[in-house]
Amino acid sequence: MGFDENRSRKPFYGFVMVYQYFRQKWLQRQTARTLQRLSKEQLRDIGLTQDDLARWK
Repeated sequence: MGFDENRSRKPFYGFVMVYQYFRQKWLQRQTARTLQRLSKEQLRDIGLTQDDLARWK
C-alpha cells in the first residue's frame, strides 16, 4: 500500500464539523437574545409570542 492510499481525503473534517456545530449554537443564542429584546407588538408583527420564545430555551 502506498502513502497516498492511507491518507485521509479530508483530514480536518472533524474540526470543521465541531466548528459548524458551535457556530450554529452561537447563532441560535444570538437570535434568541435579539428576539427577547423585542416588545410584544413587534413579536406579534412577525407572528411570535413570548410563549414561543420560552420554548427555545
